[in-house]
Formats: sequence, C-alpha cells, structure tokens
Amino acid sequence: MRVAVYARYSSENQSQASIADQLEICSRYVERHGWTIVDTYADAALSGASRFRPQYQRLLGDLDRGTFDVVVVEALDRLSRKLADIAALHDHCAFAGIELHAVNVGEIGAMHIGMLGTMAQLYLSDLREKTWRGQLGRVLLGKVPGGKAYGYDIAQTGTGERSINPAEAAVVRRIFEEFAAGRSPRAIARQLNQEFVPGPGGRPWGDTTIRGQAERGTGILNNALYAGRLEWNRCSYVKDPRTGKRIARPNPREKWEVAEVSHLRVIEEKLWQEVKTRQQQVRFLIERDEQGNALNRAHRRRFLLSGLLVCGCCGGGYTIVGPDRYGCATRRSKGTCSNALLISRQEIEERVLGGLRERMMAPELVAVFVEEFNAELRRLTSEAETHSAAANRAIKDIDRKIAGIVRAIEDGAYSSTLKERLASLEKEKELALAKIAMATPKPVVRLHPALPEIYRKKVESLAAALNRPETASEAGEIIRGLIDRILLTPTDTGLKAEIFGDFVKLAQFSQPRDAKTQNAGLQRDPALLSVVAGTRNQRYLHSLRSRIPIILGPFVRPPGFIAVPYR
Repeated sequence: MRVAVYARYSSENQSQASIADQLEICSRYVERHGWTIVDTYADAALSGASRFRPQYQRLLGDLDRGTFDVVVVEALDRLSRKLADIAALHDHCAFAGIELHAVNVGEIGAMHIGMLGTMAQLYLSDLREKTWRGQLGRVLLGKVPGGKAYGYDIAQTGTGERSINPAEAAVVRRIFEEFAAGRSPRAIARQLNQEFVPGPGGRPWGDTTIRGQAERGTGILNNALYAGRLEWNRCSYVKDPRTGKRIARPNPREKWEVAEVSHLRVIEEKLWQEVKTRQQQVRFLIERDEQGNALNRAHRRRFLLSGLLVCGCCGGGYTIVGPDRYGCATRRSKGTCSNALLISRQEIEERVLGGLRERMMAPELVAVFVEEFNAELRRLTSEAETHSAAANRAIKDIDRKIAGIVRAIEDGAYSSTLKERLASLEKEKELALAKIAMATPKPVVRLHPALPEIYRKKVESLAAALNRPETASEAGEIIRGLIDRILLTPTDTGLKAEIFGDFVKLAQFSQPRDAKTQNAGLQRDPALLSVVAGTRNQRYLHSLRSRIPIILGPFVRPPGFIAVPYR
C-alpha cells in the first residue's frame, strides 16, 4: 500500500519540530502495517479552520491521480478543524478508493467523522472564546493585545507592554502635523520615500498606510494609541467559507473597549482633533460632485479593463489617475516606480480589443496548443498504463494467494486467521480493480476547422455589443473572462501591451452556436473541440494551462498563458 502522510501545526509560536514529530509518528504507524510512504504534505503555522492551505490543496489535487492508496495523519484535526471540510475529504477519499487513517484511532469511518469532526470544530469555537477573553483581560490592564504598531517597541517588562520608539514617533508626529497643515497622504508618502524613511516593517510608504480606514481604525492617522487611548474590539473578523479570506466587520461603538494609556501618547490631543476635523472635511469633499450633491460610492463605475492592467516595471496595478487616463498606481501612491507613462482608457481598450480579435486565436497558437495537449495526454496515458500493469500483476498475485487459502479451507484447515486473511486479500483485490477502472483511455482532441474565424466574429460582435447600453455590461464581463492580465511596459516609442489569456477558455468561447454542448462546453461532435473519453478528462484541459508555453514576443513570460505583444 502506497501512503501519503499529512502534517500540520497552526501557530507561528509553535516549533517547526512539530512537523517532524508528526511525520515520525506517522512513519512508525506506516511501518507497522508494512506500507510504503510515497509522498508527504506539511503545512506549517497554518490554521485548520481554513482548507485553503497550500499542501492540503496539493493533497486534494493528488487524490484522483492514483499515486497513493492511503492517507495517514497523526490525528483527524490535523486535516481540518471544520466538520464540513473533514466530511468532504472523507467522501473524496471514498470515491477515489483511498483509505484515510489517523494514528490515534486507525482507519477513519463515518462515525469518526461525525464525532471527532464535531469535537475538532467545538475546540476551535472554544479556543476563539478563550482567546477573546484573554485579550480583553490585557486591554483592561492597559496592555496591547495585538501586534506592534509603528512608533512603538515591545517592552521587556511583560506581555503586551509597549514603549515609545523615539525615531518612529518623530515620523508619526510629522505625518500628523503635515496632514493637519493640508498635505495629502499621497504627498506625505512620496516625500517620506524620497527621503528613504523606512515605513512599517521596513517597507516603502503608501498613501493607504497613512490614511487607512477610519471606521476600522487602521492607518497611521486613525490609530488612537498615538493619542494615548487603547481602542480594542473595533472590528470582528470572520472567514469567508468560499475563499478562506479573513473579513473585517466594524462593530458598533458600544462594543468597543477603551483604556487610557497616557504613557504611550505620541501626539497632543489638540493635534489629534485637528486631524479628525480635516478627515471629515476631506471625506465630505470627495463624496460630493461638482454641484455638491452626494455621490453613491457603491455604484462607482467599473471600466472594461478594471483590475486587468499591470505595470511591467513594478508589478503594481494600472489604475485611473486622471480623466479617462491610466497610470501606475505604485508610482502614484508611493513614488517608487520609474514608469511615468500614461495611456488613455479609449486607446488601451481599442488596442486590447484589436489584439483579442487579430492575435489571440492565430492558427500557429492553435497548432502549439494541440501539440502540447497531445504530448501531455501521451504522458498521462503512459503513466496510466504503468499503473494498470502494476495493478494487474498485483491482482494475479492476490488471486494466487486466495486460491491457496481456499484450498486450505477445503482441506479442513479452517481458522479465524485464514478467514481474516482472506477478507484482507479480497479488499486488496477490490482496490486494485478500482485502480484499473480509474485508468483513463487516451482522449481525442478535435478542433473545429473554422475555429479562428468563428472566434474573430464573436469578438467583433462583443465589441459592437459594448456600444449598446442594454448589452454593454454583459459583453464586458465576457471579454474580461477571456483575459488573465494585460502587461503594460514602457519602451522608447511608448507603452507596449501584452495580453495574457487562457487558451481553454478561448477555445470554448469560439465554439459554433449550434453545437450540442456537454461537459462545461466540451463537444462530442467529431468536428468540434472535444474530449471524447469522458468527463474526467476536463481536468486535463485545465491542468494543461500550467504546462503550455504559448508565447509570442521577445520576452519570456510564465507558462500557461498566451502573451500577445500588440502595439
């Protein structure tokens, strides 16, 4: 039996040795059973409350590939502390014919999932409550329960104690004074960066670092600690179950906990109030139009290429920096990028639409895609044949052993040991047969002969739909779905634009309208793009995105996307 071992610990305060200890315990368990470890997965300092852990996600991705037969962990809560995630993993393993074992209980069944999974989730909830209670106790004693804010050092007198850092405190006072005098956070950040003043964590200053969000109390200008007040519990934090990202939700003021810490005061109350007054004035101005009417920020206009433009010098975003003009956001907010070129929204949209229409489905790209796709299929087919041959040899060996036990029983040598061994061999045979059944025959990929022409006509239709109010929004979303990013790099003659797209999405988008679609857009008609061996082969199309370097232009870009220089 081939074994994959998973280990995890949750806190940065724990030792890295925890991973080694778990792997040692699991390896001894595997050795006792006479199995072989073929791969290990380990997530360090990552909470089990989220399934979005790199090595855990790699384990999930490898489950269907037939590279191991058993998953072993020290305890079930190493995999997850959420019942829903543990149950989903158990179902995934059962479907793939893979056993799930925990060293402390043995093979995991449905009862273990229900009981141990519930206990793991209750532990997480109880830990959250105890952590909150402990932090509240620190606040009531005038100690800081969170991280170290800029302008302070961690004192040696005890847990949660802080002391003022004179050099950083002087920068904080300067920021407050300049903002109160009328300078913008962006101008202050640029000046500090030009003077090579290190920001929080040694990073460059940004305007958002200074202004933050007033309702959440983030940013230099909103940290009440500088005014000698410790404000805690301003926000509640929850994880989005769809993405695993931590989301902050501001609490009503009556839930805040406030403690006076005058020994940590950096600025005077008068200056603090001047800053608060100017923040209110600035907020009023930016939320009004030229006639003084309130603006609805929730309906801010989203342009066709919003979020897709990337600076080729610093990797930051290209955003609107003037009336219908894009520029490097990093240069604007921090002043640390050398890319000063701007481009009008209309020009870049026209160039991108032209690139999509003329270059993204060129015949040479289609040929490269098919060649690389078939090469990947040959590799997968060879791998599947190797696994099938090994499984067939194992079945023959198992059949020979079963026949020997049956003969012994027929001759009267029946015992409970023989019965258990027979049942074990029959289970091994079922697993081997399942592996053979999972071996996928080689799919056949066929592209419609007029695919590039169909694609160009569809892009032209989308471009026309952008000019009609009733279809502009939907057409824009379709176009955005075809593009991964657009890299803008300054040259001697202006900005060069490189479009990175996903060939699989482009090919699916290009299918004839009258085709009978199945399996998320993949066709069974021999004249169309097709994967005729079954729905499981869809993941080969998507996994291939990281294996196809379809690139045009003089620069080497990450594989998996089509880079189209278009001037």
